Amino acid sequence: MSVDPKPIVPKDPAQWADLKVRVTSGIAMAIVGIVGIVLGGVWFQMMAVFVIAVMIWELWMMIEPEQPTPGMLLAALAASVLSGMLVLGAGWGLLLFLVVPVAGMAMLKREQLTFLLFALGIQGAGWGLVTFREDYGFTWLLWLVLVVIVTDVFGYFAGRTFGGPKFWPKISPKKTWSGTIAGWVSAAVVGLLFMVFTPVGAQIILFSMALSFASQMGDIAESALKRRQGVKDSSTLIPGHGGLFDRFDGLLGAALFMLLVAAATDVPGVAF
Repeated sequence: MSVDPKPIVPKDPAQWADLKVRVTSGIAMAIVGIVGIVLGGVWFQMMAVFVIAVMIWELWMMIEPEQPTPGMLLAALAASVLSGMLVLGAGWGLLLFLVVPVAGMAMLKREQLTFLLFALGIQGAGWGLVTFREDYGFTWLLWLVLVVIVTDVFGYFAGRTFGGPKFWPKISPKKTWSGTIAGWVSAAVVGLLFMVFTPVGAQIILFSMALSFASQMGDIAESALKRRQGVKDSSTLIPGHGGLFDRFDGLLGAALFMLLVAAATDVPGVAF
């Protein structure tokens, strides 16, 4: 008596349905970002100011979608604040950084602390990226951005391919341990390549993995915000990706991590 083998059940093709549009949008953003990083100076500053302003607007709209006008005003104010900081320098940083969060808290009827913390983080990360580009140069910022990109890309494909246990199901139900670990490994490979082709030491590998984790925590933080507000995406500006906040949440986490590292140390082993 023969036993029919179990039929092979194909993986759900719907899980890859957004791949083409994600890749297309991702390539377009990568080209714009790389050009901005290469040019540096006022070009990179303008790009950072624009992105930070849009993310402040998206933050407001997630909390108070029925009142878009104050969100636009806060976005314009954030752009002015960041532009002013880039001209005046870091000495005015703390006072200027408080302008947008405090103004938003005064206008909101709920989630005031949420807006305060995220608005501070968004502005701080934007200022940090511009400062890093000026102080440490193109190669340093390229390393940071590449770590964030490979963490996201390889984490996405590993998670979709291998699945497995969830990393933090209550906050981000789609993230898996397989994707998380793939992000760390890919970041370590980036660190290894930079160790081979630049004068940095072996510390860059551990730094890359730590930066990858910080990037993932930025993603987790934004996921927690979206779940709290009951929204799927921060906006619909980018096909396949949602909003700029959805696309750059990992970069925000990485930038804030490196701000802390730079404040506590002289960034050993990462000065290319």
